[in-house]
Amino acid sequence: MSYTPRLKQKYTDEVVSALTKEFDYKTVMQVPKLMKISLNQGLGKTAITDKKVIDQGIEEMTKIAGQKAVSTKSKKDISNFKLRKGMPIGVRVTLRGDKMYEFLDRLISSSIPRIRDFRGISDKGFDGRGNYTFGITEQIIFPEIDIDKINHIQGMDITFVTSAKTDKEALSLLKAFGFPFKNQNS
Repeated sequence: MSYTPRLKQKYTDEVVSALTKEFDYKTVMQVPKLMKISLNQGLGKTAITDKKVIDQGIEEMTKIAGQKAVSTKSKKDISNFKLRKGMPIGVRVTLRGDKMYEFLDRLISSSIPRIRDFRGISDKGFDGRGNYTFGITEQIIFPEIDIDKINHIQGMDITFVTSAKTDKEALSLLKAFGFPFKNQNS
């Protein structure tokens, strides 16, 4: 017997039928699905002066995502920031398949509730093509991170790439997964 992530099973059992009723799709293949989740962390000026910050960022992002993270390099020289082309300035990881669903499950069930003064996630982060991005200000909301071992509190951007054609479809897809968006009334 093979293992299937909980949210992947929920997608096939509940989300597909709910979205088919809501948007009147003719076939199951029209129902939008989550394609990938991209995590990106810009490490700023500290990454330029201290090379250990990049290694710590890669280590933390690898723990958070459950997959090896890679460093991002600058594309051009910026003299005001003492930045040269090709210098490492951030960390990123892209999740697909079962690891993506596992990360989404951990994000919704254990990490987001740990955000200080949490009142819901804004629904303003859609790009017009069915993709959604939001930022986290502290990486310590993830239970995988040991608070005593971090030197700098860093934020990160999380992007959800879907096959939805419109933002309304993508919003309904993420809500069906249990994403805690803010109420429109408040």
